[in-house]
Amino acid sequence: MTDYIIETQNITKKFNGFTAVDGLSLQINRGEVFGFLGPNGAGKTTSIKMMVGLLKPTSGQVKIDGQDMRKLDKGIIGVCPQELVLWDNLTCAESLKLMGDMYQVPKAITEERVKKLLDDLFLTDKADTLVKNLSGGMKRRLNLALGLVHHPQIVVLDEPSEGLDPQSRRVLWEYIRSLRDDEGKTVILTTHLMDEADRLSDRVAIIDHGKLLRLDTPDNLKKEIGEGDIVEITLSDSEKISEVTEALKEIEDVLSVFEADGKVNLRGLNVISKLPQILENLEKNSINVADISMRHNTLEDVFIYLTGTSLRE
Repeated sequence: MTDYIIETQNITKKFNGFTAVDGLSLQINRGEVFGFLGPNGAGKTTSIKMMVGLLKPTSGQVKIDGQDMRKLDKGIIGVCPQELVLWDNLTCAESLKLMGDMYQVPKAITEERVKKLLDDLFLTDKADTLVKNLSGGMKRRLNLALGLVHHPQIVVLDEPSEGLDPQSRRVLWEYIRSLRDDEGKTVILTTHLMDEADRLSDRVAIIDHGKLLRLDTPDNLKKEIGEGDIVEITLSDSEKISEVTEALKEIEDVLSVFEADGKVNLRGLNVISKLPQILENLEKNSINVADISMRHNTLEDVFIYLTGTSLRE
């Protein structure tokens, strides 16, 4: 038995000549939360579908627990899609029992599992409530529970926090951690929330144009583009971004300057002490600033640096 539970070996997927995933090779460790990030259309959904057997690679191979995906019992995988897949006219308990039957889980085990899932996801008092009468947050928690009834080793969560209020999101985050820490499950997480990816993921893979750009821990990725703070500058005249980028590189101890989403991002150590020099430099070059702000380096900065776009673009 290997330390990693999923291995992709140079997998490629083409659709009518378009390459959606291009030679993706990675390993997902057993019992980790693995964040999978990429701009829309980057190929991450196609990659995950190949990993869990929903799509066949054009070339390459996927192994789970060292076995070829085609020979695997698909019951070791549980998928919670972004789109809610629910039966409106069943109760929460009935929905979970039906899913247990679909996976041919013994009735006694299903009963026990349903009770635990309802309790863990704060749905016990809604066990006999019709799904159509649940709130949006409750439906999303039930959607997650349906992917877990058969006790899978691997759980794929596609945008699990979509539409949740901050309090419900925190509850969900704690539950995702418990899947790893208490049940030893491997969780593959896709999200548009950088804070979610940063807080939950043991490692993060960033993909763009079908290729893997980086795979590392969030902390290492943030260090990769350098420690320090970010000054984000919005110009009155966006056509001068390139000019400003070059001009600011002349400032001493500036670690990097790059454009992201129509703004100039400058990264440096003790950057607050350099604000007067930055503004003086811009004024000298007759550059008008519409807005300027400062913040700590984040995983989103890494993402923008690597892909040139924010995650939601």
